[in-house]
Amino acid sequence: MEKLKLEIIGMSYSQSQTGAYALILGVVGEKTRLPIIIGGFEAQAIAIELEKMKPSRPLTHDLFKRFADEVGVTVTEVIINKFEDGIFYSLLVCRKDDETIFIDSRTSDAVALALRFGAPIYANKVVIDEAGIEMEEESIEKETSDPIEEEDYDLMEDALTISELEEVLKKAIEEEDYEEASKIRDIIKRRKEELL
Repeated sequence: MEKLKLEIIGMSYSQSQTGAYALILGVVGEKTRLPIIIGGFEAQAIAIELEKMKPSRPLTHDLFKRFADEVGVTVTEVIINKFEDGIFYSLLVCRKDDETIFIDSRTSDAVALALRFGAPIYANKVVIDEAGIEMEEESIEKETSDPIEEEDYDLMEDALTISELEEVLKKAIEEEDYEEASKIRDIIKRRKEELL
């Protein structure tokens, strides 16, 4: 199965979910973005490693890395292999001696570990095709807007046509509101599945 290499573009605080963050991954050399909602603990673990900060005591992901080093296991790559019901699934591809081991993982944990092992992050092309968001080439000034409330998404799903939803998605991307864009993307996907 074809896979595409990803890089970490950034992280932003979630406006609608307390303590949650949007991790933005980008396809290397392309304008496609993959926004993933993650918890605060995982966001902290990723941010600490990105900033090369050294906590006074090891975090869980640091402990995992130390343990793996001691028993001779290394994470060679991370693959985001599935997107189902709005949830991303990942595999840790590990090596011990001449053996390859695949371990199921939450994507947020997989990214935090990939950073610690210096391992590349990939996504299967089907995941990118299904959940990726294409960025516009021209940069457009951000307009300030109130974040969409959860109940507004229900109304949006019922009231708007797919082409109108795609316009709302485009505006969210232009404003770099990736969390909102990912929710609208999921609504569009559900609507298209209902038409099949």
